[in-house]
Amino acid sequence: MPGKTPVIITCAVTGAIHTPSMSPHLPVTAGEIAAEAIAAAEAGAAIVHLHARDPEDGRPSQDPELFRRFLPQIKAACDVVINLTTGGAPTMGVEERLQPVLEFKPELASLNMGSMNFGLYEMLNRFTEFKHDWERPYLEESDDRIFRNTFRDIAHILSACAENRTRFEIECYDIGHLYTAAHFLERGLLKAPLFIQSVFGLRGGIGGHPEDLAHMRRTADRLFGDAYHWSILGAGRNQIPLATMGLAMGSHARVGLEDSLWDGPGKLAASNADQVRRIRSVIEALGGRVATADEARTLLGLKGRDQVAF
Repeated sequence: MPGKTPVIITCAVTGAIHTPSMSPHLPVTAGEIAAEAIAAAEAGAAIVHLHARDPEDGRPSQDPELFRRFLPQIKAACDVVINLTTGGAPTMGVEERLQPVLEFKPELASLNMGSMNFGLYEMLNRFTEFKHDWERPYLEESDDRIFRNTFRDIAHILSACAENRTRFEIECYDIGHLYTAAHFLERGLLKAPLFIQSVFGLRGGIGGHPEDLAHMRRTADRLFGDAYHWSILGAGRNQIPLATMGLAMGSHARVGLEDSLWDGPGKLAASNADQVRRIRSVIEALGGRVATADEARTLLGLKGRDQVAF
C-alpha cells in the first residue's frame, strides 16, 4: 500500500437503502444499532456512520429522539468517531434530514454532493416477500424518485453546521460531485482536508468498473492535490473488490450493512463487525495498518468527542 498513513475503516451500520425483510441481521432497534456499532468499533472501525429506524417497522427516520436512544450508549462504550447522516432517505426533504446533526453536533456528518436519481427498484428482482407494507412501495417507486441536494441545500447544510465545527464525509456518487466539492471548497464553506467518500455501484451514480475508480482518483487528485483523504464505498457485490483496489492505491475504506448485506455470493453477512474484520484482513495483507479513532480524528481534523451534544 502506498505511504504509511494508517487506514481509516468506516462502518455504515444500517442506512436507509435496505429494508428489514432483506436480512434478519440488519439492525433496526436502538439496542441493535448500538450493539452493532460497538462491535464494529471493537473489530477495527475508527468511524461508525449512523442512521436511525422506526423500531416498530424498520422505516428510516430522522427523528432525533430515535438517535438519542443509541448515541450515548455508543459513546459510553467506546471512543469511535460517530458520523451522523444528513442524507437520511431519498424520500425526505433537507430540513428533516438535517435535524439530528443540528441537535447532536457530531464530530462528523455525511453530505451528498448533489441531486441524483436513486434507483432501488432492481432489488425487487431478488427480494419478493416483505413483512411491512412500506417496503415494497419504497423500492418500486424509486424509479421515479430523486434524492435532492441542490447547491442551495448543500450550502444550507454547511452553513448550519459551521458553528458546531462538524466536519463532513463528502459523498461523491459521480465525477460531477467532485467538482461540486471543489466549488464549495473555493467558496470557503468546505475546509481542507476533505474526506472524500467515492461511492460506486448505486443505480443513478457512477458504476463499479475499475476504470470508474481510477477516473475518480485521477479527478480528485487533480482537483484537491494533497488536501484530501480518499475513501472507497462499493455498493453490494462491489464492496470488497473495489475497496481492495482502492486500498492498493492508498485509499481508506467503508463497509457495513448499509452498503452491502452480503459476505460473498448468496451469503448474507451475519454482522457489521464481520465486514469490518474482512476489510481489516485485506488492509493488513496489503501491508497496511488500521487507524485508531484518535488517529482518524487527527487525520480528518475533527473537534474531539468531548465537543458533541450527546
